[in-house]
Amino acid sequence: MLEEFFDLKAQGTSIRTEVIAGITTFLTMSYIMFVNPSILSTTGMDRNAVFVATCLAAALGSAIMAFLPKWPIGMAPGMGLNAFFAFTVVAGLGFSWQQALGAVFISGVIFLILTLTGVRSWLIAGIPHSMRSAVAAGIGLFLGIVALKSSGIVVANEATFVALGDVTQKGPLLTILGFFIIAALDGLRVRGAILIGILVITALSMALGISGFHGVVSMPPSIAPTFLKLDIPGALHTGLLHVILVFVLVEVFDATGTLIGVAKRAGLIEEGKPNRLGRALLADSTAIVAGSLLGTSSTTAYVESAAGVQAGGRTGLTALVIAVLFVASLFFSPLAADVPVYATAPALLYVACLMARELVDVEWGDITEATPAALTAMVMPFTYSIANGLAFGFISYAALKTLTGRPAQVHPATWLVAALFIVRFAFFPT
Repeated sequence: MLEEFFDLKAQGTSIRTEVIAGITTFLTMSYIMFVNPSILSTTGMDRNAVFVATCLAAALGSAIMAFLPKWPIGMAPGMGLNAFFAFTVVAGLGFSWQQALGAVFISGVIFLILTLTGVRSWLIAGIPHSMRSAVAAGIGLFLGIVALKSSGIVVANEATFVALGDVTQKGPLLTILGFFIIAALDGLRVRGAILIGILVITALSMALGISGFHGVVSMPPSIAPTFLKLDIPGALHTGLLHVILVFVLVEVFDATGTLIGVAKRAGLIEEGKPNRLGRALLADSTAIVAGSLLGTSSTTAYVESAAGVQAGGRTGLTALVIAVLFVASLFFSPLAADVPVYATAPALLYVACLMARELVDVEWGDITEATPAALTAMVMPFTYSIANGLAFGFISYAALKTLTGRPAQVHPATWLVAALFIVRFAFFPT
């Protein structure tokens, strides 16, 4: 039944491959179950309820992605968006977390309207070919800096901003070992290379006492403290209008960039051929609305899905496995916590190396194509934001085409997006 529904043979995959891919992606993104409650609880939200909301939002979003576009992409509350929610909207601007949830809901509805009316697809059609390749590579570099930072291989430095950490410590050494295990196994065409690497490093971490065994089963806490607690009328306060605008902009371009980048890597988007991008866009739009009702910040497509794609995931069965695992995590959260960051960082770092290859498709001979593409790829990791990378890329693309006497080559959507980002930087820099 699964083979027929997801058309596995036509996609050149199997149930076993899709399950391994789903587990791989889940392991690389499961950290959100613990990070998101930690961030959102600073606003006064109940930490346990946010944990449940996070798991349910991730499960629901991934399930929608599994059945609607049938793409191998996991969904969960987005990093960056949760920080904006907690530290800017609530802590910085002084709004309540209920109002902030209302703002997320309204932005999700706007997002959904843009998708249903075709405006979002029109926006995507305006992305130049070189920029699409740069988006994929930039997301890869973003994954790379996330992996290097979380593993301690790259650390902060007052003089140079970033520097090499102490690679003689156990954590960085395990990350490096995991990277070589994954790369070598994948080079030998071993199926599930990334999953094997994650499991090997997890076992070594336990043996070395870096990560412990926290038990297996626990009953899920109540979601009541956050469920349907959003304040929509309060979110319509004039002071929150620019917050909603920022949510929409970041959701449109973060999610779109991630979907295009990961789907391109999976071969789901090919020039001149029909694809299910429209359905994928509808899926992530719906997930934002659902997540706000459950009690969490914006739900979005995860760049970590690239790890599952590299493991062979090609259909919605991968996303369905991710959804099931997030539901299971409600009862097995202690066990999920046993996978340390040093086991998932190697997977992200290896995928980053693979995604960087997309830069070969950039038209390097044309400076008006190459420069915006390079800026897009560089700004994403250096500013820790996919949206910022897109902003620099779109603005520089429109500017350079105009300054070199070729404004007609700029799609109207590119002009609009560039203008919106300029407005965002000018009036809402946060």
